Amino acid sequence: MSNLLGKRYRCKVCGTEVLCTKSGDGEVMCCAEKMEQVTPRPIPSSD
Repeated sequence: MSNLLGKRYRCKVCGTEVLCTKSGDGEVMCCAEKMEQVTPRPIPSSD
């Protein structure tokens, strides 16, 4: 899996979040485990 520019990744163990500033091959690791990609939260509409 490649790292995607502008995506956030979170560690399941310690909760650390990182923002990818350069795309490339490989995996983002923390606490000896692969970090999971965070899905963006929807922005509430202002009606």
